[in-house]
Amino acid sequence: MLLFPAIDLMGGQVVRLRQGKAEDKTVYPASPMAYAKRWSQEGGDWLHIVDLDAAFSGVHTNLEIVRDIAKALLVPVQLGGGMRSAEAVKAAIESGVSRVVIGTRAAESLSFVSDMVEEFGGDKIAVGIDAKDGRVSTKGWTEVSEVDALDLARKVEDCGVKTIIYTDIATDGMMAGPNFRGLERMLGVIHCQLIASGGVSSLADLQRLAQNSRIHGAIVGKALYDNAIRLHDAVSNRDRQF
Repeated sequence: MLLFPAIDLMGGQVVRLRQGKAEDKTVYPASPMAYAKRWSQEGGDWLHIVDLDAAFSGVHTNLEIVRDIAKALLVPVQLGGGMRSAEAVKAAIESGVSRVVIGTRAAESLSFVSDMVEEFGGDKIAVGIDAKDGRVSTKGWTEVSEVDALDLARKVEDCGVKTIIYTDIATDGMMAGPNFRGLERMLGVIHCQLIASGGVSSLADLQRLAQNSRIHGAIVGKALYDNAIRLHDAVSNRDRQF
């Protein structure tokens, strides 16, 4: 199981939100580049970067930071947040990221997902499905749609998407463990790679996720910044226990 340390950007700073609420924000002191280098040096397999400003507004103000990180590090980077147009996806890929995560736009337009897969390839396009009570949340989690999360997962896989990132909003940033039942339901309807996101709070959580060989990776955010998980410990234990 791959480990995806997360870097959430807002106003050029690294932040974490509780359940995606902008008003419930923690700002961390070091620069985005410093954290990126730290997570890379400690053995993260990828970096998972979310441009929260773009997620809320659709305006990409942090792309230069992402470009500098992608250029400086050897580990691949995936970027999400505000990927609602072909121009945004193209700009992200041209910045050097290895994979773009489409969220809101996937819930609105399957044809957009198909077009992006056709243009850039299924390996370059992931879909982020952020769910609340089984329904897809959009626009930086400010709106809950009528789209069923499992139904969307099936449809985007049919579009050629090879990676789905599933986040349970109720667990995100809460340090209460992932929604294992929700992940199992998601795995029951798809065959592509699934990355678990939200709620990872301990090595025990990672170990439990890794027991399911179909879970491709896990995104870890707040637990790293609050030192509940030390990334180098997770990496060193992985070959023996994961």
